[in-house]
Formats: sequence, C-alpha cells, structure tokens
Amino acid sequence: MFTKLHRGAAAALALGGLALAQAAPALPPDNTPEMRAQLSPRRFTTVAAEIGARVQRLGAQEGSAFKAGQTLVSFDCSLQQAQLSRVRVALDVATKQLATQSRLAELNATGRQEVETAEGEVAKQRAEIAQMQVMLSKCSVAAPFSGRVAEQKVREQQYVQPGQALLEIIDDSVLEVEFIMPSRWLSQVRVGSTVQIAVDETARTYPAKVLRLGARVDPVSQSVKVVAAIDGRPSELMAGMSGRLLINRAP
Repeated sequence: MFTKLHRGAAAALALGGLALAQAAPALPPDNTPEMRAQLSPRRFTTVAAEIGARVQRLGAQEGSAFKAGQTLVSFDCSLQQAQLSRVRVALDVATKQLATQSRLAELNATGRQEVETAEGEVAKQRAEIAQMQVMLSKCSVAAPFSGRVAEQKVREQQYVQPGQALLEIIDDSVLEVEFIMPSRWLSQVRVGSTVQIAVDETARTYPAKVLRLGARVDPVSQSVKVVAAIDGRPSELMAGMSGRLLINRAP
C-alpha cells in the first residue's frame, strides 16, 4: 500500500514538473544573442561654401545620386571675374613700366631704386592674380566621392556666407552596421566574423561581415564597439535603418 502511494506521488510530481517546464518561456540560446544595431553610410560629409556668393545652380537635389567629381553647387562669380580682369590689366601696365625702367637703367637714365619699385609692382599684381584664381576655383563645389544628397540646406539664387553648409552628402555604396558587444566575446568575434541583422523597416535578415573592432573596451560597461558591413547592396536598405543583430558564437 505504501509503495503504491509513494509511486503515485512521484508520478504526480513528475507530471507537474513537466507541465511547469512546458509553460515556462524558452530562453534564447546563449550562442545567438540579440543586440540593437544601426545602418550607417561608409562615408559622409557636409559640403560648405568657401566664399560669399549667390548660388547659381545646384547640380544635385535632395535624394538624388551623383558621381565623384560632379559639380554639386555653382556660384555666381561675375564680381570675382571682373576683379581678375582688372588685376590682369594692372599687371600689363606694371610689366610695361618695368620694361621702360629697365631700358632707362641700361642707358643710365634712371636709378636702381626705380627698377626695383617697378619689379615689386609686377610681383604684387601677379600675387593678386594668383589670389583671384584661387578664389575663382571656389566658385564651384565638386563631389569628393560618389553618393547621394542626404539633405539640401540652400536653394538656388540664395546668397551664402563663407563656411555656410550647403549639402549633406553620403556614400551609401556600402552600408555599415554599428553595434556594442560585450567584451567577453572578443575571443570568438573577430574581424571577418559573420553576423546577421534583422532590419525592422524591411522585416528581412541580411548577412554582414565584421570590418573592425573598437580601439578600447569601456571599463564600466565592459563592452566594445564593432563595425560590420552588409554583404552586397540591397536596394531596399537605407542609411539610418535599424534592427536586431544576431551573432553566432561558438558554444
């Protein structure tokens, strides 16, 4: 009798434990941790004006693509062109004056000081021409790399000041994934490791390869920054998207 009761109680406890195990939520395996990650362009910069002038033409609009070397912004530099013409005339006059003083010096009809003054005037006008040519080279802004216009900050016919932001541009030919990883995983996650990112906006998962690790570990959070690159260039992905990043670590 005692044996039957003992066996029945044991069976009941086993069934109860099984029910609790089935009701408890399954924990994610330790070798597939999830972290938040964000897509960012490989390169990005803000294009700014180097001279004060009126925007004559924008070579690329917000959201449009462009090629390296393409003119992004052109300024109205008619005033600078006129100033260059004036300085060139002044150089021509100074050159003729120097020739005259040199000839007079050969005839002992003038002093050395007059010749040196004429030479200095020629050098001055040439320096001003060089300065104006440098300024005119700033009358258009060329794209430093191929990419897209992320934000347009000025309009055509708008007057801008030196240093004023014109366009924000990005190179999204390669999208990078930035995330923070526990430093204890450094022994298994290295440059070249493969990760997966489940992007929220597209509800799809994409493979990525680790490009570089942070230069130091944060001693407080014991974490390190990691940068990976999405394999290929899926057209539906855009910089700024985010998602869950999965790292397959060895058990």
